[in-house]
Amino acid sequence: MEKLNKITRIKIYQVELTMKEGHYSWSNQSFRSFDSTIVEIETSKGINGYGEVCPLGPAYLPAYAEGARVGIAKIAGVLLGRNPENINEINSIMDNTLKGHPYVKSAIDIACWDILGKVTNQPIFSLLGGMLQKKIKLFKVVSRDIPEIMQQKVIDYQEQGFTQFQMKVGAEPSVDIRRIRSVAENLRTGNILGADANCGWRQHDAIRVVNAVSDLDIYIEQPCPTYEECSVVRHKSNLPFILDECMTDLQAVLKAWNDQSVDVINLKIGRLGGLSKAKLIRDVCVSLGISLTIEDTWGSQIVDAAIAHLAHSTPREFHFQSSAFHEYTQVLTAVGQPTIDNGYMFCSQAPGLGIRPNFDVLGDPLSTFS
Repeated sequence: MEKLNKITRIKIYQVELTMKEGHYSWSNQSFRSFDSTIVEIETSKGINGYGEVCPLGPAYLPAYAEGARVGIAKIAGVLLGRNPENINEINSIMDNTLKGHPYVKSAIDIACWDILGKVTNQPIFSLLGGMLQKKIKLFKVVSRDIPEIMQQKVIDYQEQGFTQFQMKVGAEPSVDIRRIRSVAENLRTGNILGADANCGWRQHDAIRVVNAVSDLDIYIEQPCPTYEECSVVRHKSNLPFILDECMTDLQAVLKAWNDQSVDVINLKIGRLGGLSKAKLIRDVCVSLGISLTIEDTWGSQIVDAAIAHLAHSTPREFHFQSSAFHEYTQVLTAVGQPTIDNGYMFCSQAPGLGIRPNFDVLGDPLSTFS
């Protein structure tokens, strides 16, 4: 009988992801770089797996970069000697060891899927349900700026082949109304635009904005901090709604569906705790007829590979859009990442995630557990 594979060592790396365009701004926040945590899991079979989690700063969600590393250190010891291919057991151990903090567990979960794919000689998308779409439609983020700059960006991005856009709003309502109109007026026929407030409006301000732009063909995304506020705004608007930050687990998704408060759900892998829980919610949404944006909070080539595998294994008719973060960063944490062409992303078909880490960039691990 073949011996079970076992986790023999866990390493934690830290990388600063700097922005190609100088900064990334949304709602009332702006960053020039993001602090990313990368995990390497070594096994008794000599097969290593990699995962990444990158919170979008410390004030976006109940998650922050240093917390990811402290949390992983808290979990790592109890995972040593466990079989990384038994991913449900790995998640059960993590949940029993550390209550909540799903973002802490995401990189470990992804790394275990990477190992399972390599051991079985399959790309992860085959393990998540098979390749159901050969190319993944991407959206391009139009970072929050003055209306004229955002207007020019959407013109430029359309020249690059992108057809779907997520513009960042969530600041002063009267300025946001001008931002939305200036971008929407420069959208080519058939292209898709979402105005994403990232929880930035209060309920009364959100109602002002959605009423002022109700004549436009756009989506509204996560206007307010809480689900209850978003639901009120949604029922006062004729525009299709995307919910993101308040969709924290399966129960939240089911409530929004039952309340008829959502048309598209933004499914972020790190916010949910990894590919395992993201797949569960993806499959439930498909069965309910809810379309999905599939992405993460932020990341580099490693996160993008996880996004691509989940998106490839999602039925095309339920996949609204995805993001590719390595488009926005100057840092190469891995090679073999998904390729981007004419507004679409294509995943490697190599086993596991299909990536190879760039240790020249990762450097030495911050912590090692063995």
